[in-house]
Parts: sequence; structure tokens; C-alpha cells
Amino acid sequence: MTIDPKLLEILVCPLTKTNLRYDREKQELISRAAGLAYPIRGGVPVMLPGEARQLSEEERDAQR
Repeated sequence: MTIDPKLLEILVCPLTKTNLRYDREKQELISRAAGLAYPIRGGVPVMLPGEARQLSEEERDAQR
């Protein structure tokens, strides 16, 4: 499943208001600034900080 590129253009991290990167393999939207990965469930991004997972140090380093 992929996310609509137009939707990705308008979505931002709810905490930092920065752009997100789409990880197709993990079905997540990544906020480098917040160090969070927001899940995509059934094609719908779940943009709640409480539902996001913290990125590991390795993942943070890979995002740079």
C-alpha cells in the first residue's frame, strides 16, 4: 500500500510542524525532528503522538 503523494505534501508532524518522510516498508511516516514514526493503518496515517513510536538511535542516524 502506498500513500497519496499529495497527502504527504500537506501532512506535517503535529509536534514539530516539520515535513514527514514515508517509509513504505514499515508503513510509517517519519519525523526526523521529533524522532517519531507515525503508523499508517489501513491506508490512514495515525497522526497522534501517543500512537507514534520512538525511533532508535540507529534509525535516527540513518535518517540524516
